[in-house]
Amino acid sequence: MKKWTRRTFIGAGTVAGGGFLLGVAGFTFAPSRYSLVSGDAAEKGQLTTWITVTPDNIVTILIPHCEMGQGTHTALAMMAAEELEADWSLVRVQEAPALDAYANGYIIRAAGGNYVPAVLARGVDYGTYKLAEWFGFQVTGGSTAVRSTGEYGMRVAGAAAKEMLLAAAARQWNVSVSECTAKGSRVTHTTSGRGATFGELARLAATQRVPTSPALKSPDSFTIRRTSPTRLDIPSKVDGSATYAIDFVTPGMLYAALEIAPVYGGKLVSVDTTPAEAMPGVKKIVRLEEAVAVVADSFWRARRALASLKPEFSDAGHGDVSTASIFAAFDKALGAPPEVPNHAATVVTADYRAPFLAHATMSPMVCTAKVEGDRAEVWTGVQDPLNARSVAAKALGIPAANVHVTNFLLGAGFGRGLPFNFDYVDLGVRVAKAMSPIPVKTIWTRENDIQHDYYRGAALSRHAGALDANGLPLAAHSNYTGGGNGEAVFMPYAIAAKTAKEKKAAHPIRLGQWRSVLNSQHGFFKESFIDEMAHAAGKDPFEFRRGLLGDQPRFKTALEKAAVMSNWGAALPPGEGRGIAICESFGTIVAEVAHVAVSPEGRLKVLNVYAAVDCGDVINVDSATAQVEGGIVFALSAALLSEITIKEGRVVEKNFRDYPMIHLADAPKVTTAFLRSGAPLGGLGEPGVPPLAPALVNAIHAATGIRVRELPIKNTSLRKA
Repeated sequence: MKKWTRRTFIGAGTVAGGGFLLGVAGFTFAPSRYSLVSGDAAEKGQLTTWITVTPDNIVTILIPHCEMGQGTHTALAMMAAEELEADWSLVRVQEAPALDAYANGYIIRAAGGNYVPAVLARGVDYGTYKLAEWFGFQVTGGSTAVRSTGEYGMRVAGAAAKEMLLAAAARQWNVSVSECTAKGSRVTHTTSGRGATFGELARLAATQRVPTSPALKSPDSFTIRRTSPTRLDIPSKVDGSATYAIDFVTPGMLYAALEIAPVYGGKLVSVDTTPAEAMPGVKKIVRLEEAVAVVADSFWRARRALASLKPEFSDAGHGDVSTASIFAAFDKALGAPPEVPNHAATVVTADYRAPFLAHATMSPMVCTAKVEGDRAEVWTGVQDPLNARSVAAKALGIPAANVHVTNFLLGAGFGRGLPFNFDYVDLGVRVAKAMSPIPVKTIWTRENDIQHDYYRGAALSRHAGALDANGLPLAAHSNYTGGGNGEAVFMPYAIAAKTAKEKKAAHPIRLGQWRSVLNSQHGFFKESFIDEMAHAAGKDPFEFRRGLLGDQPRFKTALEKAAVMSNWGAALPPGEGRGIAICESFGTIVAEVAHVAVSPEGRLKVLNVYAAVDCGDVINVDSATAQVEGGIVFALSAALLSEITIKEGRVVEKNFRDYPMIHLADAPKVTTAFLRSGAPLGGLGEPGVPPLAPALVNAIHAATGIRVRELPIKNTSLRKA
């Protein structure tokens, strides 16, 4: 490797018609990460970098992340346009293609940007980009896009583009750059009043010296950020022109329906294909190692024919596995409660239980593929197109470079479209290979989707805490199964002895990343238990928490804000209660208060949820609010109703009739407030989830005296004795 330098490399060039391109790479010795496209890219109008300025004064931002309803495309474009001083009405977005040049390497900075010395920042960026390129990593997830690509990439690209446009104007008018200003996609010479659009300056701008360290705007001068322009993905969703994977069609396309081994790891033993082969429209029955597929000229015909088959699958030796056996193994692994100090005046113990959960995205899984020789075209909707390309290539036994992936809008993701969850791509391309060269769209039914997910893990947590004679906590310990990390198990409270230890208990149910990941279980565990400790101490749960947050000002401020928003402490009618919880995840602190009413018959109504959110700063206020609200409603369905259960090694639930979600009429009023703390940008897609379940069960206790320690809440009677 050549000697690293501190100089940032920003690659610039021209496009057909005199346009101007800009992108950020790592070092002077490195090729531009945005130049790895075909030689005729300009002639075809293919974008080669994040920012394009064309002579018609349109600014197009190329986004290397997927859009799944979270507003990422708009937020990232806002960050670039802010630094560029573009007129927002002239800004357009496109999703970057699944090419190595658009691998995402900024996630490490998002996780630890504050700990990277400025002198090494671009070196870290380049190194992580090369790793992402090597591993085919183009992920959208972990609430990272804005705080990674946005903060460390889009802002720099926008600022550099502005400086080059200013330099072009100064050269054209033979004036000093310091006399020129950019605003609203125009550059103006302040002394003479002369002006030119970005589009008019684009060709000359491409010839200017590339700035090595473009100046970024101070937050107090933002004009686009912290506002709520209409999201760029919304109009097409309203008028129906938005394209999802389920919408894609191509000439000659056939359709496939699948039945997959009901027990994970099971294999297809036998199947009589005669009944299906005699049905109208059926083209072929495809036997796969773990599934059987019917390919027909319509999906309805494929499903109808599939229903006539009676395939036999093995159970991989897991036929005796059940929810009961899994939790029995959890209980055995945990053993006795953790030990607490002998001199404690009060000892508090409790177990908490969380189930397996499915993602149940709005759009079931879909993959269309065309395999022709050693090349393949894949059309799907994923959270990591480059990784999907690798999965398809491996399934087909061809080089990844020979697979072209087109990624569409996702009807939500929640982690189902993340790497290592691409079984629908794997199965889809294998079915298509059997029909080569005819393209085949493999559509998962809702039953496929719920019974063959990568599930949020079930978990059991065993807690023990100790209080002194004054009700002050001496210790808070937990042992748990199902996984956990520092962020998920972290408690901000000033308690002298705190431990959280994982106990291993294996099971064959396949697991994946689920919105807020392990924080969703541990938020419920730890914030329910601290509430129990508060009641054991005879103290108000809010005051108890606040008294333990003296060295955590951000937590304390968020907690106090949520209490004020909810009018904490004010009297409520009989049968109503408030519960509070606070969690940090993905760099964001969220305090939530749930307000509930429980009838004497045990009917629960969630009336209000108040959320105080410290994510450092906000890009698009409306989108940020929607993300918090969406996380709360998502978590509410899980807390109240949803669970995946296992019987004879297979998932019992099949569709929304037995894996329900809350309805609009059941949704509470959600009030959100953002705290501008000046902390580094945090995520927003997931942090609203973890505090909801504990705030809810704490509110139920306040209303009824009944302590819910198992999710979903539907499994606990709330009827007063």
